[in-house]
Amino acid sequence: MDIALIGHSIIDYVSARGKESVRPGGIYYSALGMLSQKKDGDNIFLITGVDKNRFSLFNSLYGRLRTDFVFNLPDMPSVLLITEKEGEREEIYRNLSRELILPDVDWNRFDGILINMITGFDIDRNRLAEIRRNFEGLIYFDVHTLARGVDVGNRRLFRTIPEIDKWLSNVDILQCNENELKTVYDYNDRKEAAEEIMKHGVKLVLITRGNSGSELYYKSEDRTEAIELKAENVEEVNKIGCGDVFGSVFFYSYLSTRDLKYSLNKANYFAGLTAAGKIENIIKSKL
Repeated sequence: MDIALIGHSIIDYVSARGKESVRPGGIYYSALGMLSQKKDGDNIFLITGVDKNRFSLFNSLYGRLRTDFVFNLPDMPSVLLITEKEGEREEIYRNLSRELILPDVDWNRFDGILINMITGFDIDRNRLAEIRRNFEGLIYFDVHTLARGVDVGNRRLFRTIPEIDKWLSNVDILQCNENELKTVYDYNDRKEAAEEIMKHGVKLVLITRGNSGSELYYKSEDRTEAIELKAENVEEVNKIGCGDVFGSVFFYSYLSTRDLKYSLNKANYFAGLTAAGKIENIIKSKL
């Protein structure tokens, strides 16, 4: 299979347990999930920007992907992630970046396209609509930081997503967590929110719920069906990238099998490995 991953690469400054560390982030974690599933003959194409002076942070992973569409981005975004507290992390951007440069490409060369709105500015809704017009396959869309606005201190705070219908009408599979879901449709009932989302043409709605597991909503004839999974029972040592790995593993598995339950189980399992800090071991074992 040929799969495109679209999203900003970010330098993460992670504040945890009183210490700050520097890590590769953003679409890096979607790529990590894809590489954990990739089979011989598959091509994972990155569409992202990276500062050539910071490429060493990403090279061990990106060197194993197709980088035909990776461009130099001197003003590469960076973010301080504060994960000390329970619940949703705090995000303070140290540098915001421009929209990604999309290649002039026949989008139908890909079997699937995953768009992760890492910064919320990765692409705009007009570019998404352009991709949709020119692509007949499945588009997977992770709401991510599209759910957050920017205040004067570059903090990313949750807000209602403007003109959400114009985003939803151009994607097949939507992923969000519980807080992000409320920025799409602020319903108390997740099933009701998923039903409203699917009215715009979205076929599958995935909701990640942290320690409470994950849910998948879809239509079977005229009924809304749900698959619910508990979170993996792991010792959590990492809070970064779990949802990104979840999404890319689900998408790869679903493209390969069209089996919803199998794909959700696999995504849930690999998100657990990420939370346990073991996902990199899977990648190393495939070398």
